[in-house]
Amino acid sequence: MKRKILFLGESYRADAITWMKGLKEFGDFEIITWELKTPSNSKLNRFKRIAEYLFSPIAIRKIVREQKPDMVIAERTTSYGFLAALSNSQTIAVAQQGRTDLWPEGSVLLPFKKIIQKYAFKKAHLIHAWGPVMTISMREIGVDMNKVLVIPKGIDLSLFSHSTNNATKIEAIVTRSLQPEYRHDSILKAFAILHQKGIDFSLTIVGDGTRLQFLKDLAVALRIEDKVIFTGRIPNTELPKLLQQSNIYISMPITEGVSASLFEAMACNCYPVVSDIPGNQSWIKHRENGQLIEIDNIEMLAEELTWSFQNTESRNKAIIENRKFVEENANYNTNMKIIADKYHELLDLQNA
Repeated sequence: MKRKILFLGESYRADAITWMKGLKEFGDFEIITWELKTPSNSKLNRFKRIAEYLFSPIAIRKIVREQKPDMVIAERTTSYGFLAALSNSQTIAVAQQGRTDLWPEGSVLLPFKKIIQKYAFKKAHLIHAWGPVMTISMREIGVDMNKVLVIPKGIDLSLFSHSTNNATKIEAIVTRSLQPEYRHDSILKAFAILHQKGIDFSLTIVGDGTRLQFLKDLAVALRIEDKVIFTGRIPNTELPKLLQQSNIYISMPITEGVSASLFEAMACNCYPVVSDIPGNQSWIKHRENGQLIEIDNIEMLAEELTWSFQNTESRNKAIIENRKFVEENANYNTNMKIIADKYHELLDLQNA
């Protein structure tokens, strides 16, 4: 009989889609989903979403009672992970999505989030850390590390294949959501410095977000609008081609868990220039297989972009090593098979 999983989380997110697809493909699981319906895009809606959240354990327990899933899995230890812990399911897996999941750092809800996160960790039979950076905060609060599986979901290497780019100029790409925490404005300002120095480039900014118009206006104000392409939202199938046409990948988040976008870029032979934060330090060593840039240091970003492009030999060595690293550590086919097998193993133990 096919085993059934109830997934708690935003099922439209690329991360969630990869997770569920892999479990179907490599574990032959049937997946049912549940998520909060109210968007948090206004003060009123945020209040409604909190109210919906407070009543959601009743709805989830009803699904568990009626649908009888063998297991409940949930993304984010401070929200859906806590709901999984309250679900009355016999087998629970929760995934920490960020470096700590305790975000934003100045939130008045932080003490409450710490309490519910601890409870989610305690009740879970398996805890996903998609990368080593996530285990630091877990150890600090005394999580039972025997329950933690440290492995990224990985990326589809048949889609994100490597290519050779012999361009005579910087052809950079940014694939992160157009939100303030990804610092696209700093990236544009760094490229304005390159433009003033007469260094030729093209910059492709992929995706959508609340900052789209602001960033378009900024590109005009910096007089680099003819060198910057805003693609807007694109189908995921078009992303590999854009990465293959680029030679430098830039990502400047102020916080990071494990970035599938970074792995995708590394797989496509884009040289990574990323912010110097723990989530990126797990994978990138400065001037060895990429560059680590201080947050909002636009002069440093401009300098390191120039260094990266001029040092062709170093860059080419790095992209070969990065592709090999992704093949060995972030292969979706390998990693999702390990995760799916772990779930079956857990369920066999529970049913023994």
